[in-house]
Amino acid sequence: MEQQTLALHEGYEKDSHGTMAVPIYQTTAYEFRDVEHAASLFALKELGNIYTRLNNPTSDVFEKRVAAMEGGIAGLATSSGMSAIFYAIANVAKTGDNFISAKQLYGGSLTLFAHTLKRFGIEARFFDVQNPSEIEALIDDKTKAIFFETIMNPSIDVADIEAIVAVAKKHNIISIVDNTVATPVLCKPIEYGVDIVVHSASKYTTGQGLAIGGIIIERENMVDLIKGNTRYDCYNEPDASYHGLVYSDIPLPIFTLRARLSLLRDLGGTPSPFNSWLFIQGLETLALRMREHSSNALILAEYLDSHPKVFKVNYPALKSDKNSKKAAKYLAKGSSGLLSFEVSDLEAAKRVVDATKLYSLVVNIGDSKSIITHPASTTHMQLSPKELEEAGVPAGLIRISAGLEASKDLIEDIKQALEKA
Repeated sequence: MEQQTLALHEGYEKDSHGTMAVPIYQTTAYEFRDVEHAASLFALKELGNIYTRLNNPTSDVFEKRVAAMEGGIAGLATSSGMSAIFYAIANVAKTGDNFISAKQLYGGSLTLFAHTLKRFGIEARFFDVQNPSEIEALIDDKTKAIFFETIMNPSIDVADIEAIVAVAKKHNIISIVDNTVATPVLCKPIEYGVDIVVHSASKYTTGQGLAIGGIIIERENMVDLIKGNTRYDCYNEPDASYHGLVYSDIPLPIFTLRARLSLLRDLGGTPSPFNSWLFIQGLETLALRMREHSSNALILAEYLDSHPKVFKVNYPALKSDKNSKKAAKYLAKGSSGLLSFEVSDLEAAKRVVDATKLYSLVVNIGDSKSIITHPASTTHMQLSPKELEEAGVPAGLIRISAGLEASKDLIEDIKQALEKA
């Protein structure tokens, strides 16, 4: 089936009542038929519902739909995008290990990688996403993953997915991409060889800023990469916490299964069934919204690119943008609703942001309403001046998440705001 059809139908067989909408299974636990049934579920001899910290019928539909839209084999819903990213790394790395990451990331991801994971003894090594050739020199026998974003937030760089994946495959390393900004509507990284896709569902998936959540998607046949691979002993040796289970020996999607049985079970970053239901509603209109977000963003970018007080505009669909060739390859259906632009300095940026009336000053993206943010003083304020520069976040940078308003109104508001620059 086509992607838009999958977004409406995948993963849900109508219940006995014939309900068109996916029900919200707002329950903590599930009754077993008998002791033998319960034991079979816990031993993975039979698949089914055990406890909502592990699985839930509403969340199951959400997982299946996103996995299908991404071209993956299985999904794992989490309580936030950050928990999805943390679980994806923690699912392969332990104390003494390292992973390689693009440096032009969302500020929360940078903080998690450079500081929080460091306290767990996991080292992040950074490369310039514009220069994938830097990756290979960072790899050693303790390297467990290569992480990047499809569209970097807020530098709006586009990753050369195939170039990064080629290095990962050469060294038998798992590749992980955050596809939040592009969504599977605009880019399906698995088609370019990526192993694992993560999302913050709090952004374009819900589309109205209604719920916090995340998801991990696994490509088909991950076992071919993991089985016998000495980088991933945790999949090839018995798991003492789960009856000596060897994940690489079972005929199931092993990456998301291990994340579910080990990390979700023990750390509990589970989405509420109601939030999963909200994400399901968002998926139904995602293709339509991404088309409009992309259209509005391009119109705004073209206007800003011609404005005398704007020094630089970052939007891949602009022919003048350094990422335009990669956008033509990976983002043929649109470059999403995220753009950024630079004015002269910090004070000018503050004046512009404060002068807007239609745009909301919010640290979120992907809302149906347009959002404006000054990253250096909000999402990336924890970074040093050098780190800000490396992340592509100069002091005069302003980020816009173009919403679904009339483009004429969006231009008029930013026009009057720029008079204050």
